[in-house]
Amino acid sequence: MHANDWVEVRSKQEILATLDRNGRLDGMPFMPQMFEHCGKRFRIHKSAHKACDPVYTMAARGVADAVHLNLRCNGQVYGGCQAGCRLFWKEAWLKPVNADAARGSAPRDKAGRTKTPAGYRGCTEEDVLRGTRADGRLGEPDADTQFVCQNTQLPEFSKPLSWWNPAQYVKDYASGNVTFGEMARGAVYVLFGRRFGTRIPLLRHAYNGFQKLTGGMPTPVANGKIPVGQPHPAADLNLRPGDLVRVKLHEEILRTIDTRNTNRGLCFDAEMVPYCGGVYRVITRVERFLDEKTGRMKSLKTPAVILENVACRSSFSRCRMFCPRGIYAWWREIWLERVEETGKRDAAGKARASSRREADEKSLAVIEAAE
Repeated sequence: MHANDWVEVRSKQEILATLDRNGRLDGMPFMPQMFEHCGKRFRIHKSAHKACDPVYTMAARGVADAVHLNLRCNGQVYGGCQAGCRLFWKEAWLKPVNADAARGSAPRDKAGRTKTPAGYRGCTEEDVLRGTRADGRLGEPDADTQFVCQNTQLPEFSKPLSWWNPAQYVKDYASGNVTFGEMARGAVYVLFGRRFGTRIPLLRHAYNGFQKLTGGMPTPVANGKIPVGQPHPAADLNLRPGDLVRVKLHEEILRTIDTRNTNRGLCFDAEMVPYCGGVYRVITRVERFLDEKTGRMKSLKTPAVILENVACRSSFSRCRMFCPRGIYAWWREIWLERVEETGKRDAAGKARASSRREADEKSLAVIEAAE
């Protein structure tokens, strides 16, 4: 299956027939909220033949027979996790819109029936729901509940993938995930802007000069200005979903993070730099999320926000270039500033003008009465 292909999510019965008693196929969990998409058609966002490892190293991992449909986890059965991770879909759970197409069909035996995984004893929707907990118990979660999701299990259904393995880049291009131009720019960046450019200033300057001539951005790798151990600045904009904000310029943000590029423990990553100066809408406030290592719920001491269409592009990550997961970036409010929408600004201006007119009329009335 390729990026931009149209597919249909198979029926609940067909999908259950591919799962083991833990609700998994080849170690990949089918998550309960994915059932609501059964029978619906979607365009493939990208091939998911590789991903970044959120549990251990953040390096690249190889994934077999999977795609992304640009659908994200709503966290409802995972204690209200607000991370909004993009879902993985096994090709066996999908079928091409063209029913006669052979590519992407579910595994079938000689009789044409859907193949079942080894050790399969019949999977039910309740099994899938129980598979979201490490102990298999249902009920209201508590502080000790250990959740299981695609993010926590990614090391189980993937394999290590070295950054220098050329096969992954062939797949990036052949699957439609990356254009030739994007691949060329990525290679130039890794060699001159990051891997060797950080050690040899001349190469770094040459890379930035090349980017300026070709309309690209300079290398986003830079360290914050605050010494480690010193207090970090904070801001409370009380942002809510739907609010419009502008991301501050990179140089301004560098003054709010330490030399490890963190502000109160939250990292400002190179992948966030391309969004600096842009205007975006708030999707949600992040106050709770699953710890990928433990599967337990954690709370942010200082909430962060997620912005619409602002996710990792994996263009500046030397060990996981072109990762298609599109993990949402988390933003401290000190890195943002409110933007008043045009309609609201006009309405506010009219309200102020009306208030001034009323005040002037009252003042004139007082003067006339005095006279």
